[in-house]
Amino acid sequence: MQRLSLPSWRTRESVLVNAAMILILIFAMLPIFTTILISFKGEKDIVRKPPNFFPCDTPDGRFDITQCRWTVEGYERVLAPKPADNSLLGFTLTGNMVRTYIPNSLTYASITSLAVVFLAGLSGYAFSRYRFRGHNFLMTGILAITGVPLLTNLLALYQMGTVLRKADLPFYNDRLFIITVYMGFFLPLSVWIAKGFFDAIPRELEEAALIDGCTPVGTLLRITMPLALPGLMAVFLLTFVNVWNEFIAGYLLISKNSLKPAMFGLYEFLGQNIINLQVIAAACILIALPMVILFLFARRSFFRAMVEGAVKG
Repeated sequence: MQRLSLPSWRTRESVLVNAAMILILIFAMLPIFTTILISFKGEKDIVRKPPNFFPCDTPDGRFDITQCRWTVEGYERVLAPKPADNSLLGFTLTGNMVRTYIPNSLTYASITSLAVVFLAGLSGYAFSRYRFRGHNFLMTGILAITGVPLLTNLLALYQMGTVLRKADLPFYNDRLFIITVYMGFFLPLSVWIAKGFFDAIPRELEEAALIDGCTPVGTLLRITMPLALPGLMAVFLLTFVNVWNEFIAGYLLISKNSLKPAMFGLYEFLGQNIINLQVIAAACILIALPMVILFLFARRSFFRAMVEGAVKG
C-alpha cells in the first residue's frame, strides 16, 4: 500500500497565509456587510429580540427566502425623493445629505487634492533635483510638521477664521478657508511622497532629453512628470480620502451648516435618528459609496504606485 506523502512546508505555509488573509478579510468586511444589511432592514427587524441576521424568518422561526422583508426605508429618508415635473427622472432628491453635505465634501476634497498634487509635484521635483542652502533643514522641517496633529492647531485656526470673518474681506469665505487649512495639513507628507518618486527617476533621462534639444520645462512635462504620475496619483487619492473622512475641522471652522462636509451631515443624522439605525446605516453607505467608486476606477494606479514606491524607495 502506497503511503501518502505529507505536504511540503511551502505548501503548508501557503495554506496558512491564505487562511490568515481570509480571516483578516472576514473581520474587515463584517462591519461593512452588517451596515449594508441594516440599511435594508425595517425598524422592527433591527430592534427585535433575539436579533436576526437576515429578515427572512417565518413566524415559527424557520428561514424562508420567500419571506424576506427587505426595505429601502432608510435610503428614502436620507434621499427624500419628491416628484418634480421638470426633472429628467420625474423626481428630485431633497435630502440634505445628497443635496448639500456630499457635494460640499466633493468640492473640498477635489480642489484640495488637485492643489496638493500640483504643489507637492513642483516641490518634490525641486527637492529631488536641486541642492540649495537650507535643503536638508527644510526637508527636516517639513517632516517634523507631518507629526503635528491637526487637532492641536484647531484653537489657533478657529481664532484665525473668526478674525478673518469679522474683517469682511471681499475674497474671503469659509470654503476658501477650510480648503487652505486642508492644503496646509496634507501638503507636507505629500511633498515627501512626491520627492521619493522623483528620486527614483534616473537623471540620465532628463539629461538625454536636454541633449536632444528639449527645454527644462519640456523635459519636466514630457519626461519626468509622466514617469512620476503613479506617485502623484497616490498623493491625490490619499489626500482625497483624508479630506473626505475629516470631521473635526469641518465642524469647527465652518460657521454655516450649508457649507459643512458630509461627516457633519452624518453627525447631524446621528442626533436626529439615534433610534433609527436603518437611516444611519443608509447615510453611512451613501457617504462611503463615492470612495468605493473612486478606488474601483483608480485602484491600478494606486497599487502600482505603492509597489513602485516600495521597490524603488
